[in-house]
Amino acid sequence: MRAHHTSRLLRLTTAALALTTSPMLAQDSDEIYLLDEIVVSGSLIPVAKSETGATVETVGEDSLSTPSKTVADILDTLPGISVSKNGGIGASATLRIRGLGSEYIGVRLNGIDITDPSAPQSAYDFGGLRSYGIASAEVVKGSQSALYGSEAIAGLVEMNTTPQTPGLSATLEAGSYDTYSAGVTNMVESEKGHIAFSLSHFKTDGFSSSSSNDEDDGFEETFLTFGLEHDINDSLTLGLTGFYRDSDLEYDTDWDIDATATREQKGVRTYAQFETAQISHELSASFFQSDRTYGSGSSSYYYSSERKEVSYLGSTDLSASTTLTFGAEYLEESYDGTYGNGIDRNTALKGEFLFEPMAGLNLSAALRYDDHSDLGEHISGRLAAAWEVAPDWTLRAVLGTGFRAPSLSERFGYGGDPDFKEETSRSAELSVERRFMGDDFVKATLFYTEIDDKINYNYDTWAYEQIGGTTTSQGVELSGQYRLSQRVTLFGSYTYTDSENDGARATRVPRHDVVAGLDTTLSDRLSGTFSVQHVADLLDTSTRLDDYTLFNASLSYDLTDTVQLYLRADNLTDEDYETASGYNTPGRSAYLGLKASF
Repeated sequence: MRAHHTSRLLRLTTAALALTTSPMLAQDSDEIYLLDEIVVSGSLIPVAKSETGATVETVGEDSLSTPSKTVADILDTLPGISVSKNGGIGASATLRIRGLGSEYIGVRLNGIDITDPSAPQSAYDFGGLRSYGIASAEVVKGSQSALYGSEAIAGLVEMNTTPQTPGLSATLEAGSYDTYSAGVTNMVESEKGHIAFSLSHFKTDGFSSSSSNDEDDGFEETFLTFGLEHDINDSLTLGLTGFYRDSDLEYDTDWDIDATATREQKGVRTYAQFETAQISHELSASFFQSDRTYGSGSSSYYYSSERKEVSYLGSTDLSASTTLTFGAEYLEESYDGTYGNGIDRNTALKGEFLFEPMAGLNLSAALRYDDHSDLGEHISGRLAAAWEVAPDWTLRAVLGTGFRAPSLSERFGYGGDPDFKEETSRSAELSVERRFMGDDFVKATLFYTEIDDKINYNYDTWAYEQIGGTTTSQGVELSGQYRLSQRVTLFGSYTYTDSENDGARATRVPRHDVVAGLDTTLSDRLSGTFSVQHVADLLDTSTRLDDYTLFNASLSYDLTDTVQLYLRADNLTDEDYETASGYNTPGRSAYLGLKASF
């Protein structure tokens, strides 16, 4: 049976995110795949992962706690996800889910929408987001506009910074490209709630992003997160969460001058959760601000944006097998920059019906109504089912519609058009999963998405244009895990993606993406992971990029019960490869770190 609403709905959300673990990446195989794992992104309220029709990938704290590793690097190893990068850490990185780019992916941190309204297509740039300070992450794939509105046609990335366990921990790390990082995390918990924070600093000399020169492009960043929650009484909980990021990136230009990109982002969310007459309520308000500058001296330019959001969510059990969730949102986005400015507003109503007509069959129906200040009304829907057809066999199916509102830059920026209309989508997926003894499993998923009225940037006219025809992305995801022995677990995945824009093949989308590896416990104190990733048939504009294979390894050794020494080595064979034409990628590199808990 699904997790019903409770008088601590947000606490359940936080706990669910803190408990998620990754079948592909967790170092301790004994902790992978919690039997009753709860996910927060597959529905409007937390539900058991086994009972949601949506495909949800989860990554836990063990995989995310390395200071020099980016979230994009970690997500890139999951089935159905690929990343293209314009250089090293800090440089622009585009995440794709099932062949669809960042403009179609919602991204949230502690419930705060952190996509940038001033970005060309209101997307999130994963380039500088390091994994330290992120306690857990979920990726829900397929159209989620019925739950999350615009920019969720491909799916949603939900990240949380609340640690899994209370206590103080610190990490120091150094490695290739003169990379140094340090971080500290602390969480204090009581019967009434908790308070937590993380602070980290990262600096690297890097390498040249451009393949046409050899001048290093350095990157430096400070990242702070915080959160607190307190039970006022048995029926009222108040909470506050937020973050601050500040970074500087050196980058290459066509004029052979030293240029720097600065980025400052901040976000805060406050909430009140209470219960009346068998209905759980949550009121929340959030604020996000992003400021970016590029260039050098008089040739510099800037982008600044804000997002303000107020939302309500209610949930009630209509019966022992039926849950109704409903809500409303008000959103205001604005941006100002060297090349334009604009503002828009959106009001939304949403609802979801969860129903378990018989044991092992879980159904959901979601509907969302959006009223955009410039684009008018739009309705999105999603139907999902998870059916345990036999012991250890689960079938899942999802049908969804979605939309993406043109960004402020697409309508009011340089080369934009205020008359653009929204893109619309339809998606479907069907999956089968077989679970075996322990955590072993195999899973196969077929997916299909089509988008009408896609907005592209035309580099010949230096302007955006809304093209006719239909953009499609379809394919298959295969994944599995098998415990070879008490000390060794084999994992792997394969994704085939066929993505086209009005008949022309989509760029920077690999047709074949294979990941395989071993998680090993070598002794009571020594553990390790070895993985290989092969990417084939990748196109960038008219250029066919070379296929590539990456070998990575990591070892960790417990010096004491509270101190751990670890070594990570990436690209062991020093493969020369590109994920975007004309941009370098890291060569063979190694990082040594020390973690301590207090």
